[in-house]
Amino acid sequence: MNLQWQCLAFHELDANLLYAILRIRQEVFIMEQQCFYLDADGVDQRSLHLLALDGEGHIAAYARIIPPGIAYRETSFGRVLVPKPLRGKGLGQELTSNCITWAREYFGKLPIRISAQLHLLDFYRHFGFETDGAQYLDAGVPHIQMVLPAVTSMSPEASRG
Repeated sequence: MNLQWQCLAFHELDANLLYAILRIRQEVFIMEQQCFYLDADGVDQRSLHLLALDGEGHIAAYARIIPPGIAYRETSFGRVLVPKPLRGKGLGQELTSNCITWAREYFGKLPIRISAQLHLLDFYRHFGFETDGAQYLDAGVPHIQMVLPAVTSMSPEASRG
């Protein structure tokens, strides 16, 4: 699948793209997953919006990347989604990898904290995330916080072994 990846600040989203983002988030989280929550939470305006557009301009993957100090002390990302017809093609892995890359490019190689749906625990562990705390319900869905440690540079002595 030929995708165009973009990472845009809120002010860079035109009205049609913002509408498409809000619509796909409602389709996946509210309609499909039956999670009833206020999606317009005031965080979008301060976040980056990572999306992949297919050849027709439709959203094939989306997540928002949240700067440190807004949702958590650490950088974060959430509202991670791939539309149902496109799941199972590796887009979730590509999206998550891109979230980590963009988060670290924009906000530094700090730890990244997420609120992960519990059934995705092993998925995020694959990227190096570690659980942090007990599970909890968020909009009726079991979640757990996970943290990806900060990237630290190895000293020349340590890299020689």
